[in-house]
Amino acid sequence: MNLSPQHRTAGPAGQHPTAGPTDQHHSVGPTGQHLTRPHPPLHLTSVQNDRAAGALLGQACGDALGVPYEFGSARLDPTTGPRMVGGGLGGYAPGEWSDDTQMAVAVAEVAATGADLTDAEGLEQVAAGFLRWYADGPADIGVQTRRVLGDRDRRPGPDHEVLRALAAGLHERTGRTAGNGALMRTAVVGLTRLDDRDATATAARAVAELTHADPVAGDSCVLWSEAVRRAVLDGVLDVAGGLDLLPQERRTWWAERLQEAQVQAPESFAGNGWTVTALQAAWSAIWHTREESAGPAHVVAAIERAIGIGHDTDTVAAIAGGLLGARYGTSALPFAWTRAVHGWPGLRARGLVHLAVRTAHRGRRGAQGWPGVARMDDGRQRRLAVPLPSDPDVLLGTFADLGRVRELGVDAVVSLCRLGEEEHAPAPVAPRDHAEVWLVDSDDPDSHQHLRFSLDDAAGAVVTLRSEGRRVLLHCVAAHHRTPAVALRYLRARGMERSAARAEVTTVLGREEIGGLLWQEACRD
Repeated sequence: MNLSPQHRTAGPAGQHPTAGPTDQHHSVGPTGQHLTRPHPPLHLTSVQNDRAAGALLGQACGDALGVPYEFGSARLDPTTGPRMVGGGLGGYAPGEWSDDTQMAVAVAEVAATGADLTDAEGLEQVAAGFLRWYADGPADIGVQTRRVLGDRDRRPGPDHEVLRALAAGLHERTGRTAGNGALMRTAVVGLTRLDDRDATATAARAVAELTHADPVAGDSCVLWSEAVRRAVLDGVLDVAGGLDLLPQERRTWWAERLQEAQVQAPESFAGNGWTVTALQAAWSAIWHTREESAGPAHVVAAIERAIGIGHDTDTVAAIAGGLLGARYGTSALPFAWTRAVHGWPGLRARGLVHLAVRTAHRGRRGAQGWPGVARMDDGRQRRLAVPLPSDPDVLLGTFADLGRVRELGVDAVVSLCRLGEEEHAPAPVAPRDHAEVWLVDSDDPDSHQHLRFSLDDAAGAVVTLRSEGRRVLLHCVAAHHRTPAVALRYLRARGMERSAARAEVTTVLGREEIGGLLWQEACRD
């Protein structure tokens, strides 16, 4: 949600070498001239793809977790922590994201085509997306954003020019247009030009100015988008690294605000409708949980701390979640969260991941054409679908079994490999009962960020689905590495002794032994 509180103007440098990806990239320079930079195809590692995929999904998870507690809508139970129970100011369904992620999706839908968000054509598409979202009647919308989008029809001209003019006019009249509504949607902008920090900064400010003309609102978006870019490329959490991208006269001021966030407790930033305080609240929650936890545990701890601050809980948690997702990846986000999240315009976790990865690749497809390819199955996988003897309602299978769920009596699926656009599990499997786990089939340790967590979270998905009475197909491509490793962790989660679990999995798959890094990790206590 975006409010319009007070604004004070004004923030040291933190230079970082950019990574290398070229077609042509055009951006608008500081004096309005058109700049052209070469951009070859961007080649990301499996870990960088994971991180890119996590930016939008992490934001959505934080958003949906924060929704119930927005402005005191419900009391946060410290014994259970935040839960995706819905409600909030918009009367959202459990797991539904709010305007924070809705507007981010509107940006992502454009960015995922490879459009340049620094030029008129790209900004026109984003503006049209905002207006389409507004016309759909969002359940909750910030005061400032409503005023700008609601007045669009009163002026002729291209959408992006009209919105910018309306936002500028509002700022001239009130001087109070640094609400958090631009910052809340900016994480995905950090994916748009991963190899070009200047273009990222230009895009962040340009998208912000469609509704928020205050330069401090733009500054906050530059800092956060650059932090997301760095998190994806280098696996670091560093908001100060973008200070040199701000106007010289505001760098010291912003450096002081970031230092405040690192010194003061997160709860000091409860008045977080202002973009500066919202950024401080999110960064403080991340900073103050960084040493007590790492990886997936840091994601959970930081988002819980962000929501515990109170006030604009969905927005602060969405801001924090976007950066945390970009740092730790979708592989760090618990199944309990990713299963539940959904929202405008009819997307679930899978859709957010696809938008984010395609944005990171500038509209191009990644490895094996994913995402965007119709089918990943090459038709050569054998059918398998063999039940575990100790739990016959868990079937170990291959890609070839995915389309056989009705024949197999399956009503839930845990997929351990990438799927094509047409490879959703068919009925009777509901979308929320089809888990898609980010798990790489590789013996290179550097290909994995959180291998043990990923194996155990996938096994936990099977445990959850079975506890609900589901008959589960657990599959990867050929059931050689990922499927047996997760099956072993599932049996261990049910209390089976390690040697017995190893014997059951290898026997049911008809193999004397299963090797590789994933199996070795699964066997480790």
